[in-house]
Amino acid sequence: MEDTERYVDKLAKYILVAAGVGIVAAICWYFRSVLVYILAAVVVSLIAKPIMGLLQKIRIKGRKAPDWFLAAFTLTTVIILLLLVITLVIPIVSGIIKGISISSIENAAGQIAVPLSNLNEFLRSTFPQLGDSFRIEMVLIQELQKIFDVSVISSVIGSATSFLTSLGIGLFSVVFIGFFFIKDDGLFTKIVCSLVPDKHEKTTEKAISDIGYLLSRYFIGVLIEVTGVALVNFLGLLLIARLGFNASIGIAFLTGITNIIPYVGPLIGGAMGTVLALILKYSSATPIGLDVNFWVFAVILIAIFCFTQLIDNFLYQPVIYSTSIKSKPLEIFIVLLIVGHIGGPLAMIVAIPCYTVVRVIAFRFFRHIKAIHRLIPSERLITGDQD
Repeated sequence: MEDTERYVDKLAKYILVAAGVGIVAAICWYFRSVLVYILAAVVVSLIAKPIMGLLQKIRIKGRKAPDWFLAAFTLTTVIILLLLVITLVIPIVSGIIKGISISSIENAAGQIAVPLSNLNEFLRSTFPQLGDSFRIEMVLIQELQKIFDVSVISSVIGSATSFLTSLGIGLFSVVFIGFFFIKDDGLFTKIVCSLVPDKHEKTTEKAISDIGYLLSRYFIGVLIEVTGVALVNFLGLLLIARLGFNASIGIAFLTGITNIIPYVGPLIGGAMGTVLALILKYSSATPIGLDVNFWVFAVILIAIFCFTQLIDNFLYQPVIYSTSIKSKPLEIFIVLLIVGHIGGPLAMIVAIPCYTVVRVIAFRFFRHIKAIHRLIPSERLITGDQD
């Protein structure tokens, strides 16, 4: 009888826990836009954290400025840097994209007729099922016409107003919330700790502190990586491929942005950069790029992006992905494979931050489990501190 009552109590407890989790999940889903703003503000505060820490060390006549002033100055600095990048680079990128019209692509195809003819002949002989009328340039033009379809552009313009309104609300919310997270470094911790039982409060504080420490290092590292990749590509395109300043910085910026996607991003950026550079060279009204034939120029472009990829793989990524979040390269690679298989390349962008959060929570709350203890045997693998 007592055993039955004990089992019933356990079952009731599990049902209550499951119901509580379901209610919390439903509330989070209903207010998901608000949660996105809060998480974005947390990311901004993590990026701004080193600047805030540096400013807090400055003393004028033995006194430091108020935290609200330092937080406002830090947030303003981050916004100014972001706006500076947007105002300098985005017009160049948009100019490149506008310059690549369907007619210019057709013109480029005409200028590289001989290399394309040889390539088409090779493809038709290798793959007879393509037929005698197959031309790869026409396939590319048809696909680009789908991308630049007038109805699609009209639809995008028609929804631009609502998008800009939502974007404005989102940016204001992120800036407003981010200001308070930067001003009061422990505000997010206080909010979360108010929702957990007292017996888990200290452990939760340590977990949030560890997560903030690791993610701050990671996001700053990613910014450095993106800048480094874009800089190397810019120098290669400008000094070796001789594409000119505007074209070089525009393509380099795009390749740097795609590099945010681990492992897959550099391949996407390199392929996109090569295609854009070839189209610009052979569709420009003025001479641009090295005066070499099509295939030599293509090989030079591929070599530039491959060289950048080697620097990224052997210099940037080991420092950022291994050192910043205290994880083994194989561990990260397996996580990225799983997430990429489930959610695709876009999901891989948030894979490492999410895994870092799960990893810290597992260590702080479930280190008694054998698998977790074997994977993270020491606190140094979380915070870098001694046990």
